[in-house]
Amino acid sequence: MQKEPITIDGHQRLLQEIKRLKSVERPAVVKSIEEARAHGDLKENAEYHAAKEKQGLLEAKIRDLEHLLAHAQILDPKSIKIDKVAFGATVTLRNLDTDEEKKYQLVGKFETDPKNGKIPISAPIARALLGKKAGEEVSVHVPKGVQQFEILEVDYI
Repeated sequence: MQKEPITIDGHQRLLQEIKRLKSVERPAVVKSIEEARAHGDLKENAEYHAAKEKQGLLEAKIRDLEHLLAHAQILDPKSIKIDKVAFGATVTLRNLDTDEEKKYQLVGKFETDPKNGKIPISAPIARALLGKKAGEEVSVHVPKGVQQFEILEVDYI
């Protein structure tokens, strides 16, 4: 499997989530299974079956996150010293139709958070920005059609 890029912050959040799942969620699920077992007959015990299902989903999530971690390539945006848009760049854009400004950071798919301006490097807008410099204009194909943006700033913070 190919390595997927991830920022240092994204890597730390992934580690913290795995730790939380193992140290908080897993013991809580084990406790709920024990409590459900104490109620008697397991064949007709809905609480037991629900707790076992929750345990299975939790273990699958832990495995998935550990798999992501094993296939992640950590990149530090602060170490990048170029003026073009690349992985980890924080890009300030101005929509040429609405004059609205937005700021995006191009991150790996594991750390995508559109509400906080973190978009995956594979997103159409990110792909359109790659290799461009501040002052350039880009056309991005979005569901509404084609939008024009001007790159105001490229920063690696």
